Amino acid sequence: MPEHARRRLLIVAAVGVSAIAAGIGAHRFLRGESSPQDVAIAELQQLTLPDAAGAPQNFGQWKGKVLVLNFWATWCEPCREEIPALIRTQQKFGANGVQIVGIGIDSAAKIRDFSKEYKINYPLTVGGLDQIDLSRRLGNKIGGLPYTLVIDRAGRVVKTKLGGISEAELEALLRPLLV
Repeated sequence: MPEHARRRLLIVAAVGVSAIAAGIGAHRFLRGESSPQDVAIAELQQLTLPDAAGAPQNFGQWKGKVLVLNFWATWCEPCREEIPALIRTQQKFGANGVQIVGIGIDSAAKIRDFSKEYKINYPLTVGGLDQIDLSRRLGNKIGGLPYTLVIDRAGRVVKTKLGGISEAELEALLRPLLV
């Protein structure tokens, strides 16, 4: 099977798994067992998106880590401004179980070029309109960028931030979660 067909098949399978996870989460929500944000977190843990090279990245691989999830785009000026702080934060706290992951709302080529230019040291995935919708379910009411979530090791959202996040603010949020 050609490489492009294999990648397409993996992405279609990942979308199917994500849809099943969302359905299970919605069922639990309707039965009063979960909040909408809990459902979205469960969906996120099942989500698989391609990275800029086309390789599938399942978000479940970061379960048990302190996850800093950053929705961004290469064309978004506040996003571009916060990237160096995210790079330094990953370098500083990565060995302590912190994982920054970017969901780029852009083309794979633009994300790949941007990553090389900025020397990004954390995983970047390629998202689309479905991920903007996911960000809304995770608290981003207007669907703006950048949007950052800090999720603790147990999978609970500790903080959400619409707009650029500073290195000092991020560090203050992460330190108590490293204990």
